[in-house]
Amino acid sequence: MSEATREIRTDYLARVEGEGAMLVRIRDGALEEVQFRIFEPPRFFEALLRGRRFSEAPDITARICGICPIAYMASSAQAMERACGVELPEQLRLLRRLVYCGEWIESHVLHVAMLHAPDFLGYDGAIELARDRRDLVELALRLKKLGNELMRVIGGREVHPVNFRVGGFYRVPAEAELRALVPELEWAREAARELVRWTAGFEFPDYEREYAFVALSQPGEYAIERGRIVSSTGLDIDVAEYEQHFAETHLERSNALHSTLAGVGAYLVGPLARYALSHDRLSDVAQEAAEEAGLGPVCRNPFKSIVVRAVETLYAVDEALRIIAAYERPATPAVPCLPRAASGHGCTEAPRGICWHRYELDAEGTILDAKIVPPTSQNQKTIEEDLVGVVRASLDLPDERLAHVCEQTIRNYDPCISCATHFLRLEVERS
Repeated sequence: MSEATREIRTDYLARVEGEGAMLVRIRDGALEEVQFRIFEPPRFFEALLRGRRFSEAPDITARICGICPIAYMASSAQAMERACGVELPEQLRLLRRLVYCGEWIESHVLHVAMLHAPDFLGYDGAIELARDRRDLVELALRLKKLGNELMRVIGGREVHPVNFRVGGFYRVPAEAELRALVPELEWAREAARELVRWTAGFEFPDYEREYAFVALSQPGEYAIERGRIVSSTGLDIDVAEYEQHFAETHLERSNALHSTLAGVGAYLVGPLARYALSHDRLSDVAQEAAEEAGLGPVCRNPFKSIVVRAVETLYAVDEALRIIAAYERPATPAVPCLPRAASGHGCTEAPRGICWHRYELDAEGTILDAKIVPPTSQNQKTIEEDLVGVVRASLDLPDERLAHVCEQTIRNYDPCISCATHFLRLEVERS
C-alpha cells in the first residue's frame, strides 16, 4: 500500500447484533471506497418456511431474531390473516400492539444505553460506563426488564414468545395481570423522560442530509402494528403493493440484499423515518419530551437517532398505560383462520424499521413461497451513503479517531445483522 493510501478497516464491528465489517479507503487525500459488509452466513428462512403449515409461520420467523421476535411474529401473522380474509377484533389487535410496545422498550433501551451511548461518552462499552454512571445503567436495565415483562405476560416468555398465533393468541391475560404492571409503567414513564434528557445532552457531530423516509402510517396513532407504507417522497401504498415500488439487489460484499425505492434509490426506515412521518401522532408526553430535547418535527441528523429512540421508548410506555387502562379481556383468545389459496402480505414497525412479509398459500394452507424483508437490509445502502458523507467531512482525523466515527455512524442504525442475512439467492451452475 502506498504512503498516499489510508485504509480504515474494522473486521468485526462491536456493539451490533450479528457479524459485520467496515472498510474505508482514502487515496491521495480523497475518499476512494466505502464498504459496509455483512458477512454473517445466510440462514435461508424463506426456504425453511416453504412446505410448512401457514399456522407455523409466527413460531418459525420468531427465531430470526432474539431481540425483535414480535416484529416477525406480528408481520407473519398479519400476512396469514390477510390471506385468510380475517381481521382481528379490536381488543386482540390492541394486545398485539401492547406486546409490541414491550419489544420497543426492551430493544430501544438496549441500544440507547448499552450499545450506542458509550460512543458519545468515550467509553468502550456499558460496563465501563457503569463504573461512572451506575445510576443510569441501572435505570436502563430496569426499563429493559419492564419491556421483557410485558412480552412475558402477553407472549408467554420474553424471547421467542410461545403465546402468539395466527388469529390472535392461545391465551389472553386477565385484566388483573395487566393492571399489575401499571405501577412499574408509571415509574417507567418518568424514567424514559430522564433517558430522553440524558441523550439530548450528548455532543452530536454536525452532520445532516436529506433522507427519503419510509415508514408505516395509520390515522390517529403512531404506527406500530398496522398501517400503509408511506414516504417523504410521496409514496402511499397498501403493504401488498410493496414489490411494485421496492427492489432488492445482491452485492458481492454482503450476505443481505440492498434495497432501493423506485425513482429514489436509497431510503431510510426506523426511528427517524417514523418520527418524521408521524411526529404529530405521538402522545402529548412524548411530543413534549421531543420538544424539550430540541428535536423539532423532523430530525435529519442520524447521530440524534439515539434521542428519537428514547422518545419512542417514552411513547411505548405511555401507550402501554393507555391500552391497559382501557383493556377488557376478549371473550375468545383467537378468531378462526381457515386457509385458502391466496397471497398474504404483512408489515409492522420493528424497532429498526418496517419488517415486510409475503407468503403464497395453497388451498390446504401449505406455504408455497415466502419473502421477508427486514429493516437492516433496507438501510444498508443509506448506511454506506452516510459513511461517505461522514468520512469526507472527517478526512483530517487520525486513523483511530476516524475508525471510531465510522463505527459510530453504523451504530446510529442499530443494525441487526442476524435479521438481515437470510437474504441471499443461491445459484448453482453444473457442467
